[in-house]
Amino acid sequence: MARPAALEGVTVLDLSTVGPGTRCTRILADFGARVVKVGAPPRKAGVQVEPLFYAYSARRGWEQVRLDLKAPEGKEAFLLLAKNADVVLESYRPGVVDRLGIGYEAVSAANPRIVYCSTSGYGQDGPASSWAGHDINYLAMGGYLHTSGRGEGGKPPIPGATIADSAAGGMHACLSIMAALMRRERTGEGEYLDVSVAEGVLGLMSLYIDDHLATGADPGPGHDVLTGRYAFYDTYQCRDGGWVAVGAIEAHFYRNLCKLLGCAKWSSRQYDDSVQDQVRADFRAAFATRDRDDWVAELAPADTCVAPVYSIDEVASDPHLNARGAFSEAAHSERGNFRQVGYVLAGMDGPDGPAEARDARITQTDELLGEAGMAAETLASLREQGIID
Repeated sequence: MARPAALEGVTVLDLSTVGPGTRCTRILADFGARVVKVGAPPRKAGVQVEPLFYAYSARRGWEQVRLDLKAPEGKEAFLLLAKNADVVLESYRPGVVDRLGIGYEAVSAANPRIVYCSTSGYGQDGPASSWAGHDINYLAMGGYLHTSGRGEGGKPPIPGATIADSAAGGMHACLSIMAALMRRERTGEGEYLDVSVAEGVLGLMSLYIDDHLATGADPGPGHDVLTGRYAFYDTYQCRDGGWVAVGAIEAHFYRNLCKLLGCAKWSSRQYDDSVQDQVRADFRAAFATRDRDDWVAELAPADTCVAPVYSIDEVASDPHLNARGAFSEAAHSERGNFRQVGYVLAGMDGPDGPAEARDARITQTDELLGEAGMAAETLASLREQGIID
């Protein structure tokens, strides 16, 4: 008999479309929560970002309702759904849900056990709370861009991944929601969560920020081990143009690396600032003598903290990740079967066969509102008025 999913029985109403909120509910769904995406009817939706079909794991495990929340009947339909929900997540600008009449006070009046999570770039209050932003802005405010390696002319980098949305926002919200659900089990009470993505970045950057707050240090590129000060924590190009990442921080890893690269003369001078340019030059020259995969085959198993810098197609075909079951199969009625990132967080249990990829054009509005107690004639009337879809 299969074990129950970690969040089996938990229902989440998700008002987000992209970004941190949707990253959060992707995780909650993969832990077994019932996630209901709440959007506007197409003719009422206005201008908004629509994720590509394959984004967010092709909507696997999500259901969908469409409600015109600006109409009184649409608001009442949402509050009806919220009565039987455990979590509401929203990512509007601060104050919008209150103006719509579906903020925490309104929802908690209908359901005092609700865990209500607002995700926003800069939080619900404070001087920057009304600022618009995206991933790069939150990484900038949190110090991430400043401490990363610089380009030509000292240009801060453009990250290749949505670190703020995924970790500082999505995982931040997910952890907070799970903790609130656990607290509710003890107290019987719901609560309001104000998740700021920029503050989540502070958590990711705490090594440097805590150092500054305690000592007055000013961490930046080249400041310490993790920001490029030393040759043993860097990237190097190989003969075939491929790259390797080296992270030989511990002394025994560094000694192994120097020996295998033919650079044993530097083994005792790992943290000697006066020779780092020379060490880097010798490491570059050594790596340039062989192809990337040849170096990885020799160095990675030899306790040197070396790994290949993969392209995305190499990630998808990597034998280790595939052996670990990092990718799973999904099925769609029109697009057929395809692979996607699987249930990779510890404790997730995916389905035995392909996951169902949900079509954004198809809703479960009638079924979900019917489950909540709305009469069939009311559903028909609201649909005729364009308040639901």
